[in-house]
Amino acid sequence: MQKHLLLWAALLLLAFFPAHAQRPAADTTFRRHFVGSSAFMLFNMLPENNPPAFVQLNYGYWLTRKDVLSVEAITWQYRFPLGIPWGSSFEAEAEKYPGKVKSLGLGLAYQRYFWRGWYGATHALALWQRYYVPEKAKPQSGFQLFMTLRTGYHVRLFRDRFFVEPSVAATHWPINTNVPTEFARLENKWSNYFLFEPGLHFGMKF
Repeated sequence: MQKHLLLWAALLLLAFFPAHAQRPAADTTFRRHFVGSSAFMLFNMLPENNPPAFVQLNYGYWLTRKDVLSVEAITWQYRFPLGIPWGSSFEAEAEKYPGKVKSLGLGLAYQRYFWRGWYGATHALALWQRYYVPEKAKPQSGFQLFMTLRTGYHVRLFRDRFFVEPSVAATHWPINTNVPTEFARLENKWSNYFLFEPGLHFGMKF
């Protein structure tokens, strides 16, 4: 867990430095489109027992100068209940699933700018879940609705061609169907939400 927190802290610091070093460029060109992703993919490179195999691709469109709508394609895997809060139980061996969950989904996000670069966003992600247990040849499938409330800051870079967005989020999964008994036993110990999840998105406008 300490490695996770240290990496997130370093990424957030790097993201905030340009905001103080460079004022936003004059808004002479309003680029409505962007493609982007999440720095969470860097955790794929950590030498540990729980690599997330995380991949994310976003496409977004500025409806107005303050309203953004985007589509998110995401896949990842995990071996612990998502509701375990920060602390001693987070990724503790006793909380580990008897296998792993692989998720693949498509989502929609709405982002609203309030003041300068500060924004709020809501995300709804529909995920197809596959539960893998080594002793079972065929994985079990389920569905999860993964909701996110996020607030952060949009940092313009290189004449507003690129951007980074450090943020913090609260996540909630109100629908989680067909969970195998071995996984549900651990899931039921924890809430179906997670608070104070750090984020760092980046992208290119065109």
